[in-house]
Amino acid sequence: MASNLLQAALVYADLGYPVLPCAPNEKRPLTEHGLLDATTDAEQIESWWTCWPDANIAIRTDGLIAVDIDDPESDWPGDQEKLANLDNAPASITPRGGRHIIYRQPEGRGWRNTEKTLASGVDTRADGGYILVAPSIVIGKRYQWLNELDAPPAELPEPPAWLTERLDTIAQASVTTSIGDGNPIPDGQRNATLARLAGVMRRVGMSHAELQAALHQINVDRCSPPLPEREVDRVAANIARYEPDQFATAAAEDHYAQDRASATNPDDPGPLPEHLLDVPGFINDVIKHNLETASRPQPILALAGAISLQAILAARKVRDDRGNRTNLYLVSIAESGHGKEHARKINRRILFEAGLESLEANDEIASDAGLVTAVEQSPASLFQIDEFGRFLRTIGDPKKAPHLYNVLTVLMKLYSTADSVFRGKAYANAKQNKSIDQPCVCMHNTSVPAHFYESLTVASLSDGFVARLIVMEAGALPERVRAIERPVPPSIVDTARAWGEFSPGGNLRREHPEPLLIEATPDAIVVFDDLAARVDDELANGDDRVHSLWARVEEKACRLALVYACSVVGDQISKGELPVIDRAAAEWACELSAYTTRRVIHLASLWISEGRFDAQQKKVLRLIADAGGEISRTDLCRQTRRLTIRERADILSNLVETGAITEIATPTAGRTKETYVLR
Repeated sequence: MASNLLQAALVYADLGYPVLPCAPNEKRPLTEHGLLDATTDAEQIESWWTCWPDANIAIRTDGLIAVDIDDPESDWPGDQEKLANLDNAPASITPRGGRHIIYRQPEGRGWRNTEKTLASGVDTRADGGYILVAPSIVIGKRYQWLNELDAPPAELPEPPAWLTERLDTIAQASVTTSIGDGNPIPDGQRNATLARLAGVMRRVGMSHAELQAALHQINVDRCSPPLPEREVDRVAANIARYEPDQFATAAAEDHYAQDRASATNPDDPGPLPEHLLDVPGFINDVIKHNLETASRPQPILALAGAISLQAILAARKVRDDRGNRTNLYLVSIAESGHGKEHARKINRRILFEAGLESLEANDEIASDAGLVTAVEQSPASLFQIDEFGRFLRTIGDPKKAPHLYNVLTVLMKLYSTADSVFRGKAYANAKQNKSIDQPCVCMHNTSVPAHFYESLTVASLSDGFVARLIVMEAGALPERVRAIERPVPPSIVDTARAWGEFSPGGNLRREHPEPLLIEATPDAIVVFDDLAARVDDELANGDDRVHSLWARVEEKACRLALVYACSVVGDQISKGELPVIDRAAAEWACELSAYTTRRVIHLASLWISEGRFDAQQKKVLRLIADAGGEISRTDLCRQTRRLTIRERADILSNLVETGAITEIATPTAGRTKETYVLR
């Protein structure tokens, strides 16, 4: 049965119906935000039904009108011709013998839920509502389809004309009552009217306390005679149990404009400056070999791979005067087929030919305990994880992968304890306790853009993990070339081997390393101090939400400068020539660290959202930007077909009103072409 529920939920979602899990044998949503969590995302749905395999299935009815006939003996609508008109739509038998009949709302409608307004024992579920669907079970009985729901929302029939007219009348009466000019509310209508007014207010996000205060005022001013205060409190409490409509709340409170006003609008720093690709010595040699052997030459991805390789070769062997080591977490971003895996292969090949393959860790992390054990066995480890964005999305959700949830915590701790001692979890069995002196974990991860950007959240910005990353984005898809396999140049292997054999410190250097101090020249220190002053300015005057990103900029610059200095000295390290952090190293490192930070902040402004309405608005803006800054309504509707008509209209209206986009109507033969342009 559990697998049937999951498969059914996926089928509904694939058709375009947002679903959410409800408690077994109940109609109560199991998710934190109830109706607002309804989704068509297959990954999220699988996660829910993995967590709650017996959960009932509900579909959100925004853009639909589901007529709920409670009484199995009801002859509503009391006319055989009208009754026959109801048979052309998907319909199910409910556990109590009633019926659900599902239609598509006609264009321009925004019907809401009703309670016994059409007739005694007949309710409706529309915008802001949901219904259970087969094979859900309540009171031990299953929902069953009479007419299968097997078409997407846009292909459902509209209600018959007589029903549409009746629903329009009810909707208009509700609006008139809700926003009237103070007409008296007579005895017999007081409870129902107060409930409708409260429903309107709750829909746009008013709290229980706000509802209560408003209803008491309306009761005093307009109810004839006023209801007892206890009765008004009961109405407010009943309505407050329903979740607000997120789209209506966002539109009423103009969340998008608030976000634009309260947050800095980070300028896009543009593509990586080309001069940052020029790093003398070993890194330059590795980049050159990468590009000569790649079918899709990607200089930026080659740079990221070469930095991570030099970083692991110098791991636990050098430090600066502030204790920084070479442990860096790099992420290479490129679409599938753009060549992001080539740099990983180059690193693996070089380490193998230099006899240093033990420096590369496994390309998957199974658990936080497994990660600690791997680093204990090899304190200098290079992790090269593919599909890193998907990995981040998984480990950030304890419901999806509880065994991976603590991996981020361990990675952050390893990053920060490279100059001290990492201590793992405390176990009752002392033999299980892990302590690692000066671990140096480097990461060279790859991901497609959407998976990585979708993994960014407000929490991930503030918890410090994203701040530790250096994100390198590939450019446009390069032309394919006929790549010829070539051996790794001996100079590269010799340099890697020289660093592998370089062993400062005493006999216990593997367990307790004594890394060599790399000095910074006075003019390099001036460069670092200038960066520190810019960081302080950002922390004092910038957006609070990205403080954690700026707080790590100088630290990453120091580590990058160490790597640059080690690259310059190359295999001369074996002859006693020591690296030096000079002005060139400091300028390159500071500019790269500041650039990648500004770029991540810009990406966060495009992708990170606070709620579904904000997320959908940003998606629409990205779609317009990806289309060159201008998109036709037809193309936009096609690419946002999982939104309801009402949702899409709310989003576009809000974006136009806030000045984010301009709507252009162009008359053509037979119709008007609508286009949306970014401003």
